[in-house]
Amino acid sequence: MSASRMALVTGANQGLGRALVEGLAARLHPDDLVLLTGRNPGRVEDAAREVTQLPGTRARVEGRVLDVADTEAIADLAKELESRYGGVDFVVSNAITRLLPEDSQAARADEFIDVSNTATHAVLRSFGPVLRPGGRLLVVASSLGTLGHLDPRLHHHFENASLDQVEDAVESWRGAIHNGTATQAGWPVWLNVPSKVAQVAAVRAVAAERREHDLATGTLVASVCPGMVDTATSRPWFSDYSHAQSPSQAAVAVLDLILAEHVDPALYGELVRFGRALPWHDGTPPVEQDRIVTP
Repeated sequence: MSASRMALVTGANQGLGRALVEGLAARLHPDDLVLLTGRNPGRVEDAAREVTQLPGTRARVEGRVLDVADTEAIADLAKELESRYGGVDFVVSNAITRLLPEDSQAARADEFIDVSNTATHAVLRSFGPVLRPGGRLLVVASSLGTLGHLDPRLHHHFENASLDQVEDAVESWRGAIHNGTATQAGWPVWLNVPSKVAQVAAVRAVAAERREHDLATGTLVASVCPGMVDTATSRPWFSDYSHAQSPSQAAVAVLDLILAEHVDPALYGELVRFGRALPWHDGTPPVEQDRIVTP
């Protein structure tokens, strides 16, 4: 690994992504660089300036406009960072589309899937090859990303799947939403469930191919669950926030995972919450959640 390190966080204008940038900037060194990305140029510029001016900031912070729904833009950024810096040390894929309970899930499906899933696939494909030895490649998901949250009829799409197969499953789900057969096939109405399962499955697929080499070089590929976080995206969905964390609080466990000196093989390729791997087959289909959203 080079003397200076490079970190990239997508969806970092606000919320958890912003907190992760602030934490990395405080815990890395002055020669290190943290790239904060988002779609809105003004928000990206403001966020990068504000983090740079925080009293605890040590590393350099730069803003970069990146629409994660544009897979070519993701690929181009990976090539650029490899050319300029020789690769990337830390990559956190964090972008998400905000949904409200009154929104039509079907009407928002394309936007949601493009940001949460198509972008995840692109980040894994583009940044996996340019990740430096000893690096970290993390996808922010949730505890809903365990396979048990899906109808058993759908498990075969994601169990021991390759990244191509996960991508095909996501597109099959998208098509079923559009042709009105998703519920009949067992897909839940709530987009967040299959989306998170697919994110975790995509990470597992990539990790399965890289595991031996990555563990030998101290490199980690994993998905992470930050727990309940009080943000504008999550607040409309819950009535009780007594146990919710602030973005800064939720970032701590993720930052500890990123900056850990050694990689725990038990966490490699897994969905990690507060330093522990969640069982892949855990969970039950969230029938009650389907009742609170608009089809």
